[in-house]
Amino acid sequence: MHTSSPRALVVEDDRSWQQILVEILTDVGMDVDVADGLPAALACLRAAPHRLAVVDLSLGGSDHRNQEGLAVLDAVRRHDPGCVALLLTGYATVELAVQALTQHGAFTCLRKETFRRAEFRDVVRRALAEAPPAAAEPPPAPGSPSLSPAASQPEGVPPRRGTALVVEDDAGWRALLTELLGELGYAVQVCRSYGEALGLLRRTTFALAVVDLSLASSLFPDDNADGFRLLAQTRRSGIPSLVVSGSAKPEDVERAFEEYGVVAYLEKQAFDRQALRQAIAQVEAVRQAAAGPLSELTEREKEVLQLLAQGLTNKEIAEALVITDNTVKRHLKSIFAKLGVSTRSAAVARALAAGVPSVPTSPPPPSAGEDSPSPKEV
Repeated sequence: MHTSSPRALVVEDDRSWQQILVEILTDVGMDVDVADGLPAALACLRAAPHRLAVVDLSLGGSDHRNQEGLAVLDAVRRHDPGCVALLLTGYATVELAVQALTQHGAFTCLRKETFRRAEFRDVVRRALAEAPPAAAEPPPAPGSPSLSPAASQPEGVPPRRGTALVVEDDAGWRALLTELLGELGYAVQVCRSYGEALGLLRRTTFALAVVDLSLASSLFPDDNADGFRLLAQTRRSGIPSLVVSGSAKPEDVERAFEEYGVVAYLEKQAFDRQALRQAIAQVEAVRQAAAGPLSELTEREKEVLQLLAQGLTNKEIAEALVITDNTVKRHLKSIFAKLGVSTRSAAVARALAAGVPSVPTSPPPPSAGEDSPSPKEV
């Protein structure tokens, strides 16, 4: 029995880009229709159903102010609801990307100036796996990289600030946040669900977490609070966290700040680049203020402090670093002196405030006298 190939629609008025897109989509096994504007796109949409649409923003030739592609996105939603639409443009701004994602139903937004064939094929693969209406994106294939391509460090951006965790079930928002955080100097790791994020938090050190409150694959769909559960984990691990959410309920905003200590709460409908930059600036200011004393520690002392923050005993720290118990005690004495503290719990508090990660599970209880050691038993 013959099965027809999935059909794609390319809406692009530049002949060179038409050829590039048709070639790639044909290579991945799709039949491709081509249109150079809204009227031709409407004719194609009415003639046959499509699985994918790649739409250029500006379809007005040299008129860079033309945004006819947004009307094409609306037409795709109206006439071909099973079709997943990608916006491809050379004139993208953050505000435009947000508009395309929130108001016009784009799966994601791609920029021509950073276009890579391999990355585009991967986006197409994920878009084709998207079940209409847009459902959660499937997990990556085994062996595929966990870092988004946009997380690579381009030239001319600030120095790396560590790795940011983005927990977001919408593909377009994942792409947008990854791009912006990459520009701000972060490597980015993305995930789509509470379970996936919890696993990453147990295995990876993060400098920042950006969390959506309502995740489509919620463990409790009738009471979707997975985002809050993640915020509890990130707070316990000492990871500064931001909320980027479609919910603007006052009770959600107040809960995020009061119970989970988030740095900022950004609403998707009013999202802009400057708000994110200001939130990141707050994160960095808090981190730098708290990390001052830690800069005096040696690299080995920092390793000991990190293991201490994870709840390990002196013996466990010694085993992890392949040193003796007495060496651990000497390091702890030095750490306490440099941080101006006298107990293990106070040292851990200073470490967490500076962004040193703990584990998201409760650490084992200290042995008798361990929390307030005498000089001989540090």
